[in-house]
Amino acid sequence: MSNLPPSGEIPRGAIRFNTDSNKPELWDGSQWAEFQLSTPNLGRSVDTQPGARGLFGGGQLTGPSAMSDVIDYVNISSAGNAIDFGNLTVARRWVTGAVASRTRGIWAGGFTPSVNDTIDFVTIASTGNATDFGNQLDSKATYGGCSNETRGVFGGGNPAASSSKTDGIDYITIASTGNSLDFGNLAAATASLCATAGQVRGLFVGGYTPTVLRTIQFVTIATTGNTQNFGDLARTNGQEGQACANATRGICSGGTGPSPCTDIEYVNIASGGNGNKFGDLITAGTSTMGALSSPTRGLISTDDTNEDDIEMIEIATEGNAVDFGDLSAARDIGSGCSNAHGGL
Repeated sequence: MSNLPPSGEIPRGAIRFNTDSNKPELWDGSQWAEFQLSTPNLGRSVDTQPGARGLFGGGQLTGPSAMSDVIDYVNISSAGNAIDFGNLTVARRWVTGAVASRTRGIWAGGFTPSVNDTIDFVTIASTGNATDFGNQLDSKATYGGCSNETRGVFGGGNPAASSSKTDGIDYITIASTGNSLDFGNLAAATASLCATAGQVRGLFVGGYTPTVLRTIQFVTIATTGNTQNFGDLARTNGQEGQACANATRGICSGGTGPSPCTDIEYVNIASGGNGNKFGDLITAGTSTMGALSSPTRGLISTDDTNEDDIEMIEIATEGNAVDFGDLSAARDIGSGCSNAHGGL
């Protein structure tokens, strides 16, 4: 095709399709110039791109008083062992509800060995030690934490002695350091629950009151308020499980009450309802280092004699977990987060 205009004036910005090159062209005022069409990154998996990281932080080493301040990281798209990232500001265990945005990972509370209200953060793309973020509204441990790109929400937990529990939910704005604020309440005072989120809803799953719970509750993360009923787990082992999600599916795995289990269940976050069978973990998981996810993969830490295993599932496809790698050191009762999870 000719690069000269046809007779008559052509407005700048006019587009034509060149049948010789089979490419679109734009009139720049003096000639036709070839240009490229691009597809926006709508729904493309973040974990297929460099920089999609999962972090596991805190926990308990061998022995009841041997607490860890270690933060490990993995590249979610590549199976392998975790690598040292840095350290929390204070060693702690039962720091069970880490939250994250695309840039920041955050751990709150835990036992140090007394109940702690410290909130730490790291910049996920850059290895290094955690920095002080602020303080929780109330000191607590064994809570559930979930987040979208803007807010991190912490629900339930043990506020003091191990026998006490809280129904309180508090939240932070992830981009702005500061203390957490009141969000609302769970249906009942609950400890040892897990949580996960899609882009709109946060789910709080299981726990004990002291009865072991199967219930799933939800909040709308952008709007403060009390939880509402979502459904129930299919299994009865709802205490000390792990949870992760992509934008549509929430995954709940492991847990105890009365004994550890290998069950993995899923729910559809937007619609509500009871848990559905997804598959099984390799090893029964309870009191673990938690779970984290990307839009396609879920990584779940599990318990065995070494307490260092990381297992993997493909969230869109039901099936059993497979081995991903190991933590840098055997430990449990910490938590994980990522810069590529379903709430982002």
